[in-house]
Amino acid sequence: MYAIVEMKGQQFRVEAGKKLFINRMNELEKGATVEFDNVLLIDNEGKVKVGAPYVKGAKVVCEVLDNEARGEKIRVFHKKRRKGYRKMNGHRQDLTNVVVKEIVIA
Repeated sequence: MYAIVEMKGQQFRVEAGKKLFINRMNELEKGATVEFDNVLLIDNEGKVKVGAPYVKGAKVVCEVLDNEARGEKIRVFHKKRRKGYRKMNGHRQDLTNVVVKEIVIA
């Protein structure tokens, strides 16, 4: 059984027990439980439910493992040829590490 869920502006394919890195949720602490009810699709052993836009009564329950995770460093390089203009920037995205506890269907 799996579901496609919208979390913090991104879509993820989740299953029970799967670990995910999502965009940082500042209000949560380690060990907290969070529910996402923006379920777009559920596949329950071949029986597919597609929402319009969300599946009614479905939710995904997750537990926060770590709220201080950082993503890989992303380098952004700008250059204009023959002008002597070069600029390098970069950043690391703040992430929250969660594990999916269960997928609930109404």
